[in-house]
Amino acid sequence: MKKYGKGRKRALYWTGVAVLFLLILIIGQSRALWKWLYPFPYQEVIYREAERYHLDPLLVAAVIHTESKFNPRARSEKGAIGLMQLMPETARWAASQLQLGSVKEEDLLRPELNIKLGCWYINQLAREFNGDMIIVLAAYNGGSGNVRKWLEKEKWSGQHSTIDDIPFPETRAYVKKTLRAYEIYQILYAQK
Repeated sequence: MKKYGKGRKRALYWTGVAVLFLLILIIGQSRALWKWLYPFPYQEVIYREAERYHLDPLLVAAVIHTESKFNPRARSEKGAIGLMQLMPETARWAASQLQLGSVKEEDLLRPELNIKLGCWYINQLAREFNGDMIIVLAAYNGGSGNVRKWLEKEKWSGQHSTIDDIPFPETRAYVKKTLRAYEIYQILYAQK
C-alpha cells in the first residue's frame, strides 16, 4: 500500500469534509435521512449535563454517536460500557468525585447516569488540557496519560492540522470521526 505524505493526507481529509458538506447541501431535502443517520435521542439529558459541565451538547452527541451510535447497551471488547463507552474504573472514579456512591457495571447501561459521568469526565479532561477539544477527544479515547506523553515528547503537537500525527491509529481515527460527526450535528441540530 502506498504511503502518502502528511500534506496529501490533510488534503484528502479536507476534500472528504468538503464532499460531505456538498452532499448535505445537495441532499438538503433529505434532512430526515441525515437525522436518521445522525440521531439525537436523550436530548434533554444531554443538554442538561452538557450545560452543567460547560460542554457543547452537540459535541457530546458526536462523542456518543462515535462511541455507541446511541446504543445504551453497547459494550466494547475492551470493557467500555453504555452510551459514552465508559470504562468501569473511570466511571467509578467519576461517581466517587460526584459523591454518587458505588456504581456497578450494569448501572452504566442507564443512559442518564452514563451521560452524567461521561460529561463530567470530558469536563475533567477539558480542565486538564486547557479546553482544547482536539486534545480532549484524543485523551477520551487514548487515555490522558498517553496524550500527556505524546505532547511532552513532541510526538504530537495537539493541533488540528496534525491529527494525522497522533501515534495510536485508533485514536487518530476516533478524533477524525468524532469531529466529522460534530460538524454534522452542528448542521442538523444547531439552534438558530
